[in-house]
Amino acid sequence: MELTFNYFIEQPQARPIVRRVTVSQPSFEQIVDAHYQGLFRFAMSMCRREATAQDLVQQTFLQWAKKGHTLRDAARVKTWLFTTIYREWLGIARREKKYEEVEFEPDHHGATTQHQDDGENPRVDSATLQTALAELEPNYRAPLVLFYLKELSYRDIAETLGVPIGTVMSRLSRAKDSLRTILRRLEDSTNSNITPFPAS
Repeated sequence: MELTFNYFIEQPQARPIVRRVTVSQPSFEQIVDAHYQGLFRFAMSMCRREATAQDLVQQTFLQWAKKGHTLRDAARVKTWLFTTIYREWLGIARREKKYEEVEFEPDHHGATTQHQDDGENPRVDSATLQTALAELEPNYRAPLVLFYLKELSYRDIAETLGVPIGTVMSRLSRAKDSLRTILRRLEDSTNSNITPFPAS
């Protein structure tokens, strides 16, 4: 009788190789180099005083030096910095009584924003744009500057300002409408002040 022996050798199960991906946080100097200009421009757009804007930026980086190590996600550095500088500005604005604690919220009061585009957007230079931005209420100026100049997402802006995403979208809509109206008024005012050169 022929005997057949079957040997079953248990092979070790293949285990997936787990690679730990760690994103190292940039150094303090790298963070300053990457974000100083953006933070300063944002601060200037809010407080419109160079010395105060510089103080806000310095205070923001001081806070980062003290607490930045607690941030686990290195990709959130930019949002953390803008959230901090905005809160620092709010503190100054409240002390100077230039910031309204009670604000009008279209979402809460049932107001609707009318989008009226009765012509092309006015073409303006940088100085005129800054003048127009200064006329906007801080609640509308902040999300507008963050969205267009800093390229932050709705979610990042909401986190920075401490408001829901829906409120950010509502404020942005109203801010754009108001800014367009202000720019057109400034453009009309400039054109009306132009004295035609007399014909010889």
